Amino acid sequence: MSNEKHALIIGAGLSGLASALALKQKGWQVTLYEQAKEHKGIGAGIVLAANAMKALDKLGVGQEVRELGAAVRSARIRDWKGNLLVELPVAEQADRYGADSYLIHRADLQQALLAKISTHELVLGKQFVSFSQEAGRVHAAFVDGSSTHGTILIGADGIHSRVRKSLFGEELMRYSGYTAIRGIATYQDPRYPLESGGGFEAWGRGIRFGFSHIGNNRIHWFAAINAPEGEKDGPLGRKRETLHRLDGWYEPVRAVIEATEDAAILRHDIYDRAPLRRWSQGRVTLVGDAAHPMLPNLGQGAGQGMEDALVLARCLAVADNTDSADALRMYEELRKKRANAIVKGSRLMGAVTQWENPLAIAARHFMLKTIPARIQSRRLDWIVGHEV
Repeated sequence: MSNEKHALIIGAGLSGLASALALKQKGWQVTLYEQAKEHKGIGAGIVLAANAMKALDKLGVGQEVRELGAAVRSARIRDWKGNLLVELPVAEQADRYGADSYLIHRADLQQALLAKISTHELVLGKQFVSFSQEAGRVHAAFVDGSSTHGTILIGADGIHSRVRKSLFGEELMRYSGYTAIRGIATYQDPRYPLESGGGFEAWGRGIRFGFSHIGNNRIHWFAAINAPEGEKDGPLGRKRETLHRLDGWYEPVRAVIEATEDAAILRHDIYDRAPLRRWSQGRVTLVGDAAHPMLPNLGQGAGQGMEDALVLARCLAVADNTDSADALRMYEELRKKRANAIVKGSRLMGAVTQWENPLAIAARHFMLKTIPARIQSRRLDWIVGHEV
């Protein structure tokens, strides 16, 4: 394969796949290198805000995602007893942004993107080790001793990115202060009717619970629980411990956890990293969580990776007759301010939602109940209403 306009993409997750699709649209050859030996969908449900859906339309997979997911039809915040604190005007937001937000299983989203990738464009079982650069090309080396070269190299290898480490050295991750327990259950109970695309968050004292109907009677749920970093499951097991921590919470919080298979319940401590001043060096750059890993509180992890992909591809198209390294610098300058602001905003949002002080919680709930929902939703316009 000629190395003219050939992108080496390390990582075949959402950001890597999006980058491949965006570059292919601009006439680039792409090869994705994934360390896993098989490409199988993992994770639970995710939200794709209006900005992400617009990006998916530009990537050519928006309709497939709409068919696989469920449009957000309600978004409520309650306290742990079930009292309504605020109901966001999702229909009004969709009209304002020109797109609905969607709920989807991460595996379904991944498969929708993967379906646009040719077999020869994805190489599995390739763990990246290092890169080197020379005039006009970049080389990548892998654990198995093999190597390859291309015009540019894109690190799309997530929060533990080896490409990022190769570029900027070892960094400490920042623990959020809470762990996430997540699951997907097939659940339907006439006592708690909820339309497809409906959902809520319930905020307690150091615990937050989210519940989303992602279609086909599937419920994605999560519990964000303040906990010491690295805490292990207790003697009761993950499911029973979670139910114990949510003892007394209003239904269907506990009911949907009860309906989830033990083996399908995931637990992860939640981390981000401090924003970088640079994402690129020569012909090597970063996208998605490799560039700006963020806490999930604003629902923008996947969306920001897709925005990265589109802007990167446009910059490379503009720079067709100049140095690709210049295009990578242009890309990071266009994207850094927005992405890093969302990293900071998501960390702040998480701190507020996980408060433990009773007085602070009372003040938080008072504000949610008294500030009009339309005003509260407008605070997210710069994120969700954005279109790249």
